[in-house]
Amino acid sequence: MEHNKVDTKLQESCDDQQKWVLDSSLDSRGEIPVRARTGAWRAALFVIAIEFSERLSYFGIVTSLVVYLTTILHQDLKMAVRNANYWTGVTTLMPLLGGFVADAYLGRYATVLLATIIYLMGLILLTLSWFIPGLKACNQEVCAEPRKAHEIAFFIAIYLISIGTGGHKPSLESFGADQFGDDNPEERKMKMSYFNWWSTGLCAGVLTAVTVIVYIEDRIGWGVAGIILTLVMATSLLIFLMGRPFYRYRTPSGSPLTPMLQVFIAAISKRHLSCPNDSSLLHELSREEYTKGRFLSSTDNLKFLDKAAIVETRGSGNMAEKESPWKLSTVTKVEELKLLINMIPIWFFTLAFGICATQGTTLFIKQAIIMDRHIGHNFVVPPSSMFALVALSMIIFLTVYEKLLVPLLRCVTGNERGISILQRIGTGMVFSLITMAIAALVERKRLDYTKQHRMAMSVIWLAPQFIVIGIADALTLVGLQEYFYDQVPDSMRSLGIAFYLSVIGAASFVNNFLIMVTDHLSEEISGKNLFGKDLNSSRLDRFYWTLAVLTAASICFFVIVAKRYTYKSVQSSLAIADGGDDVKAASVQNTSKYT
Repeated sequence: MEHNKVDTKLQESCDDQQKWVLDSSLDSRGEIPVRARTGAWRAALFVIAIEFSERLSYFGIVTSLVVYLTTILHQDLKMAVRNANYWTGVTTLMPLLGGFVADAYLGRYATVLLATIIYLMGLILLTLSWFIPGLKACNQEVCAEPRKAHEIAFFIAIYLISIGTGGHKPSLESFGADQFGDDNPEERKMKMSYFNWWSTGLCAGVLTAVTVIVYIEDRIGWGVAGIILTLVMATSLLIFLMGRPFYRYRTPSGSPLTPMLQVFIAAISKRHLSCPNDSSLLHELSREEYTKGRFLSSTDNLKFLDKAAIVETRGSGNMAEKESPWKLSTVTKVEELKLLINMIPIWFFTLAFGICATQGTTLFIKQAIIMDRHIGHNFVVPPSSMFALVALSMIIFLTVYEKLLVPLLRCVTGNERGISILQRIGTGMVFSLITMAIAALVERKRLDYTKQHRMAMSVIWLAPQFIVIGIADALTLVGLQEYFYDQVPDSMRSLGIAFYLSVIGAASFVNNFLIMVTDHLSEEISGKNLFGKDLNSSRLDRFYWTLAVLTAASICFFVIVAKRYTYKSVQSSLAIADGGDDVKAASVQNTSKYT
């Protein structure tokens, strides 16, 4: 009878987990969500829709930014590339602040709304700078120098867009991933596909931006393009609001960095103690607290931090629970800090990939400007539209990867993802190395061709480097998105996406530094600058070879780190809140490793 009672309670527990979403999510009314009515693809599609419009606006600006700075604001190549990299760097580092605010205070949904409003303000100002007489670049068709008012309005507008992106990107992507529960096998598989289809929707926005929007900028006017971007963003905001009843929400839980600091302080204060061999002797939360979230299993790396979870006083049963968190941490908090520390070398050694990726929207586009872009007799391809090859390459490769390669690799490796996240990232880095080698060879060919024939070489020669960097992005960028969402503590998932974006942001600043250093070294060694006033007087091929060598070295170190990496180890239990001691005894606990 007693055994049957336990089985019945356990079955009811399983049924509840299928009906309700028991992962601390709430629905739009602040109640526990019903799985059949909320989340999954019915909610994620609204999120992907607004991401399409954000990427449409961002790439409509970033791919034409060097063109705008050199043709409208009349900056030289070095200054234009530097300003473009600064803006890209700020735009992709701002999510660190936006992600922190979303996780700690506002929540992801509210942060997306606020960020989208700021984004719209930037787009509106950018558009008005082309129609208000006092803000126009020039009163004439051609002018030697733009108005200062226009220049100021332009930079304020694009940096407002940076701030908007800072809240938009980390919150929106993690909010979309939150719609899939890790405790449900079907939704967990959907989440693995989500990052691929998210990136496909993203690429659709990029493709539209670098074809339709860039064509309008080039042939009709920047102001008309601004009107279109503003209207699309406003429409997508309305669509996002329509999905409100279907979303699952996470309540912000205060600064996620404070518990990390508490673990450090507790471990240092107990540095004289020896870690027990049995991890079960370390402090963990009570059963009542356990039901409120996912707990992590103890791992063998960074054992010093385990000292933070050693219970010094073995008195009454509640002594450990009353201990200050600055003196005693739980195993889960210790493991969360280990996760963040383990991410540092992964972040650092993927910077080389980020540097390669930034070339696609700066120097690659500048190369296209001075090459023969005629298709037939009448049509001339806008230089920024060459980036369409990156987007197309990503869409095609992601579709093939999701539909063909992942099922095949699952059979071969037995891994639910096909290959591990870090294997995917590393493979993409190899493709970025190939891209730089191709770019160096093509640029050397272009310089020789221009010198011999006194005419521009066809822009088609740039196609291979755009296509291959697209494959690299499909592997590494999407892999980084999944890695930094999945492997961070659950309370830091917006910040996790911000960490991924910061790879590109930091790489933009490092790219500027490399340009400065290589240019100076070239002048010291040969007496000639690596970057001249234009591309024909520059030696981009040597710069690309430098990036290839840097990427090759980073890949070697990345492989070493990846082989030693320990993935997040999550404990799961079928017991639910207040299920009783019998249910607790009958609960099935296992450790699932997300690789």
